[in-house]
Amino acid sequence: MTVYEELQRRGLLAQLTDEKEIADLINNGKATFYIGFDPTADSLHVGHFMALCLMKRMQLAGNKPIALLGGGTGLIGDPSGKTDMRKMLTKEDIDHNIECFKKQMSRFIEFGEGKAMMVNNADWILDLNYMELLREVGACFSVNNMLRAECYKQRMERGLTFLEFNYMIMQSYDFYMLYKKYGCNMQFGGDDQWSNMLGGTELIRKKLGKDAYAMTITLLLNSEGKKMGKTEKGAVWLDAEKTSPYEFFQYWRNVADADVIKCLKLLTFVPIEEIEEMEKHMEGAEFNKAKELLAFELTKMIHGEDEANKALAAAKNMFGGGAGDDENMPTTIVPDDALTDGKIGVLDLLMLTKLVASKRDARDIIKGGGLMIDDVKIDDPTTMIALDDQVIIRKGKKVFHKAKRA
Repeated sequence: MTVYEELQRRGLLAQLTDEKEIADLINNGKATFYIGFDPTADSLHVGHFMALCLMKRMQLAGNKPIALLGGGTGLIGDPSGKTDMRKMLTKEDIDHNIECFKKQMSRFIEFGEGKAMMVNNADWILDLNYMELLREVGACFSVNNMLRAECYKQRMERGLTFLEFNYMIMQSYDFYMLYKKYGCNMQFGGDDQWSNMLGGTELIRKKLGKDAYAMTITLLLNSEGKKMGKTEKGAVWLDAEKTSPYEFFQYWRNVADADVIKCLKLLTFVPIEEIEEMEKHMEGAEFNKAKELLAFELTKMIHGEDEANKALAAAKNMFGGGAGDDENMPTTIVPDDALTDGKIGVLDLLMLTKLVASKRDARDIIKGGGLMIDDVKIDDPTTMIALDDQVIIRKGKKVFHKAKRA
C-alpha cells in the first residue's frame, strides 16, 4: 500500500488538483507541503490535531512539512466558514501565541535543517507595499470569481468588509511566496478553504507559468474537525494547563459510537488494516474497546504514555460503576471564603468548578436528575454541600470532577 493509498483509505482526502502528480510526489517523498495555523489563541486545540497528524504521517514518508504561522494574516479576519468577523488581536498577542504554537508543534513534528520548517508569514506580509501588491498580485484575481466563492457568499448578506475580502489574496500570496522561497509544491487545508487554496495555485501558475508545480489538497472532514473539541466548558486544548490529560482522555473516551472508527482512521497511527478489521465487528462492548484505544493513543501522543496509562486506569474504574481512581481527576480547590460553616451551596459549587455555564444550567441538570455528589443524587437546587475534605461530583453518566477544600 502506498502512502497516497493509505491517506485515501483513512478518509483524509476530499478534493484535489493534479491527482496523479500529487500521488507521485507523496509516494516518492518529494512533496514540500504547507499547512497554515492562525495564532488566535495561546494553545493549539483538538480542531488542529488532524492537520498535525497529517504532517507527521507525511514526514514519516519522507516528505517535508512547512508549518505556516499566520503572524501576518492573523492581523485581519478570515471570513471562511464564519458568520461574524473575527476579533482582531494585537501584534503582541499574536507573537505570544506563535511562541506557544512552536513549543506544542515540536512535540509532533521534527523540525531542523533538512526536516520540517516553521515559517511566519509576517516575514513578507508586513513589509508589503500596497501599490506593489496591486501590480504584482491584484491583476491575477477576478472579483467576479472571488464573489462566487462560498466563503464570501456566506457573508454577503451580513456584510463583508474590504479587510476580509483581501484574505483570499493574502492566503494565495502565502503559497506563492512559499513556492518561491522554499520550493513548496503542495498545500493542504480544510474543505472550507478550497477557494482560497485554488487562488494560490492559480496565482503561481499565472506568475510562473503553467508548468509550475503547485498543487492543492483539502482534508476531508476538516471543517467538521474544527467542531471537534467543543464541550460545555469550551474548547479541548492540547495544553495540559487548559485541558488536563485526564479531561483530554475522557473527551475521546466519550465520543459518539458513530464517530469512533472515523476518529481512529483520521487521528491515530493504529494500522489501517487493524482499524478496518475492528470496523467489521463494531457492536456492543466493542465500541467501548475502540473508544479506550482512541483515547489512549491520542493522550499518549499529546501528553505521554505515563499520563495515558493513568487516565486509562481511572477510566476503567469509573466505567466500572464508580468514581474509582480520583488521583488524576480534574480538581477544583474551594477557598475557605466560599464556605459557610464548612458548607457551600450546590449551585455555587457547580459554578466554581466550571461544570456549568450558569446557575440556570445547574438547576436544569439537577431537575433532570443528572447530578450526584459522593454517589448521592442531588434533586434540590438549594442543597448545601458539606466539604470536610473533598467530594466527587458526577454530572450525567460520564463527567467526574473533584472539589477539594483548600
